[in-house]
Amino acid sequence: MLLSDATIASRVPIASSFLPSRKVLNSRCFRGKRDGSFGCQKTFKMSGSLNFVANSVTGDSSASVDFDVPFPSDYSELLEQAKEATVLALKNEIQLMEIEFPTAGLESVPGDGEGGIEMTGSMQLIREFCDRFIAPEKARRTRIFFPEASEVEFARNSAFGGASFKLDFLTKPSFFEDFGFVTKVKMADRVKPEDELFIVGYPYFNVNEMLVVDELYKEAVENTTRKLIIFNGELDRIRSGYYPPFFYPKLAALSKTLLPKMETVYYIHNFKGRNGGTLFRCYPGPWKVLRKVKGKHICLHEQEVMPSLKEVALDILPST
Repeated sequence: MLLSDATIASRVPIASSFLPSRKVLNSRCFRGKRDGSFGCQKTFKMSGSLNFVANSVTGDSSASVDFDVPFPSDYSELLEQAKEATVLALKNEIQLMEIEFPTAGLESVPGDGEGGIEMTGSMQLIREFCDRFIAPEKARRTRIFFPEASEVEFARNSAFGGASFKLDFLTKPSFFEDFGFVTKVKMADRVKPEDELFIVGYPYFNVNEMLVVDELYKEAVENTTRKLIIFNGELDRIRSGYYPPFFYPKLAALSKTLLPKMETVYYIHNFKGRNGGTLFRCYPGPWKVLRKVKGKHICLHEQEVMPSLKEVALDILPST
């Protein structure tokens, strides 16, 4: 018995017109030794190089379907995986999304690349993601925010040259810029009625940037049909308590207000050292802790909710 499209729909209610054509690569069925349950696994090829492994089990009330997405081999495959994950999230009416991965190399960690180079890399990858994900007729309804006005000018003259997307900024320089102060941009003055999708690129260099993103969500996304994607925002800094609440009360509060509303649709975080590995997630699949062995990534641990980076580094990786 092969896994039917109806079985997939029971877990992920998506319209077939939004999915690329699929080609079955292989399938197999099996019977559980202990409980007698009967299951099937079917591997099919999506657009580009993206493969999904769908598993179905019968005879058990907790039967489910999951998507087993491999660790990407290059940035082209990564962007394809991120695109497919975002399409599924949008069809499930998820409004606030996070995409996070290293830009200095698939196995790099924060700090491996120089800050300005990493931001430029993110800008180029955002453009490539948008070209894959956004239909041409929707480009003028997509507003892409960069941290500062100077970034917008640079984007227009480089990665986004000739693009129809609306480019905008979160903050602008102030008189005290040399001391690290910037002026937040009022989102009500930037957003237009025809905007349908907001993408925010790497809002982590200045603490005010994520506060403006929070304002954008509250004033222009929440209780509307609009969607917001935060692209390489290094939100783990907020999750981990990197910003002390005493000094950054508003920013620290986002871990209890904004972040719980967010779905991380695509995520890669690497850990170096003797017990190195990778925390990986591609929506709607589980969170996986991987380790590269003889050139291949193997799964050491998986769970439905996101583990903390501390938990992965101190508990999961050393014990496997």
